[in-house]
Amino acid sequence: MEIDVKTFALLAAAATGVLSLAACGDQSSGAGGTRDQIRAVGSSTVYPFATAAAELFVQSNPGMKSPIIESTGTGGGMKLFCAGVGAQHPDIEDASRRMKKSEFDQCQANGVKDIIEVQIGVDGLAFAESKEGPGLSLTPKIVYEALAANPYGKDANKAQTWKDVDASLPAIPISVFGPPSTSGTRDSLAELILEEGCRTDPAMAALKEKNEDEYKATCTRIREDGKYVDSGENDNLIVQKLGANPNAVGVFGFSFLEENKNTLKDVPINGIPATYDTVSTGQYPGARPLYIYVKKAHMQAVPGLQAYLNIFASNWGPGGVLAKRGMVPAPDDVRKANAETVKSLTVLDGADLK
Repeated sequence: MEIDVKTFALLAAAATGVLSLAACGDQSSGAGGTRDQIRAVGSSTVYPFATAAAELFVQSNPGMKSPIIESTGTGGGMKLFCAGVGAQHPDIEDASRRMKKSEFDQCQANGVKDIIEVQIGVDGLAFAESKEGPGLSLTPKIVYEALAANPYGKDANKAQTWKDVDASLPAIPISVFGPPSTSGTRDSLAELILEEGCRTDPAMAALKEKNEDEYKATCTRIREDGKYVDSGENDNLIVQKLGANPNAVGVFGFSFLEENKNTLKDVPINGIPATYDTVSTGQYPGARPLYIYVKKAHMQAVPGLQAYLNIFASNWGPGGVLAKRGMVPAPDDVRKANAETVKSLTVLDGADLK
């Protein structure tokens, strides 16, 4: 049978991908062959949905091992995901924000060439307080002026109480428990809320045009004097801290607010509460898409990887298991487009990443 040059090249590339994964498997495990267990890293917000999909995967595939899901934070997970192709590297990155251009470039540099991007749903960057809390209502401008290290590039932030920031708020100490710098939730806080508040000063738009790095530092660097408390990648810890600190505010994924409505209440942003309706329609200022990223080179080499992706696509609609776990379904057209991506394994070209 004759094979044309193009077909031969495609077959050779596919074989090389599988063989390189097998070779890495030899190095990482000391045994022949590839990993027989899916491994995912990344966002603490996506973690409960990824584990729910893992449970369904086990139920649907008797005898197969449950996927390993690690909550490393989106940023930390991207570093692990982009480190290379092979059994010692994860197959999936769970992300509470879109991959950055710099991360995509790092992946490419390390041989992670074909990346599949799937939006699995929507989440909200929720602000919450204890049921016994003061009943705050905030805006991006207020949050920025309360948390920025140097508001609008001026002196170090001296605001001690919410009333110092806005006279309509109570004179209680500013105390915010939130995610660390490695978290996609922290990135969302910066992009959706802090930058929005920062841009209320017209001079900041001019600064962005003049010096992007200085603009980013001015608009997104958070004060480090204890008013904002980095609470690690465990969002449940923030929930516990709010119970012990009724005047404090917590920042985390919307699903954690939904899961803890018995002890927490929403802090509206721009007068809009975080609800399924406001998040799914994008009315809520903190609404954000959730993603998983998958290495196409691992699809054939790691057993069950396609089946695991199919679990997401068949359960991310209204009434699905993921929605019951607190994830907000994406609009119909978004779900349809991403279901096609799961089916065809279309790779990300990275051209529109930022």
